[in-house]
Amino acid sequence: MSLAPRAVLVHRTTEYEELLARHGTHGQAEFFLASRGRSIQEVAERHHRTHRTLAEVAAAVPARWRRARVERADLDRFLFGPEDVVVVVGQDGLVANAAKYLAGQPVIGIDTEPGRNPGVLVRHRGADAAKLLAAALVPGAGVDELTMVQAVSDDTQRLLALNEIYLGPPGHQTARYRIGPDTDTATPEAQASSGVLVGTGTGATGWLRSLWQQSGSALPLPGPAEQRLIWFVREAWPSPATGTSRVEGVLAAAERLRVTVESDRLVAFGDGVESDALELTWGQSVRIGMSDVALRLVS
Repeated sequence: MSLAPRAVLVHRTTEYEELLARHGTHGQAEFFLASRGRSIQEVAERHHRTHRTLAEVAAAVPARWRRARVERADLDRFLFGPEDVVVVVGQDGLVANAAKYLAGQPVIGIDTEPGRNPGVLVRHRGADAAKLLAAALVPGAGVDELTMVQAVSDDTQRLLALNEIYLGPPGHQTARYRIGPDTDTATPEAQASSGVLVGTGTGATGWLRSLWQQSGSALPLPGPAEQRLIWFVREAWPSPATGTSRVEGVLAAAERLRVTVESDRLVAFGDGVESDALELTWGQSVRIGMSDVALRLVS
């Protein structure tokens, strides 16, 4: 007997809740913000708006469905199932935070603050939740397959990201490594830089675009559903031992970028989440390319 679908509501702690946890009471939080020229009224209103949207979405879940809630900080400990429909209630970045833990489950993005969020990934309103939940289970329904990027180290550590993967030093030191295509015939180049960024068309609206503009790159940026990645090296430094000839490129569906670490320690993390990083030491290699898993975002 098959399990009933499960609606998993993904949300994050609001700024107001964080203030109460830090300062204890509404009054103390209000005093703290006032001392910095801010009003707690706006923060509290945004908190109430978020919770009203969460309640509206929860009420729209069909009675026969199972349901669960997970806060952003607990995503790495939550076990998603194949029968789940994931409803992200919050900001665009929260969709990216959840995407790395999924394996093809449909995702519905609900915007809690229309006009404040760009709405690239949280495309819908709370009032639309009922029809979106029903549509998510219909084969062939409107779903955008957004390309994701993955990094796999030679000790089988694996990292997924929706926007981009950064490989570099954990602090402000120089990253040293060898970089090149993941083929037996290519000769890698030794480099010293601030790190390497490999990203998707979804990520091309953020950090990747910034590097693209700064470098004056002529490479075309990929679209969110395009089977193509783009990569850049940040601030490569030329020296007798290090080069700068490989500082940008495109990776097609089957292509991989191979980076071999020549620093004591480098890290790779996705979508800005440094707490969930691959730890890489001298001599280790990591291959970065397109993931065979896509984010299935209900359109």
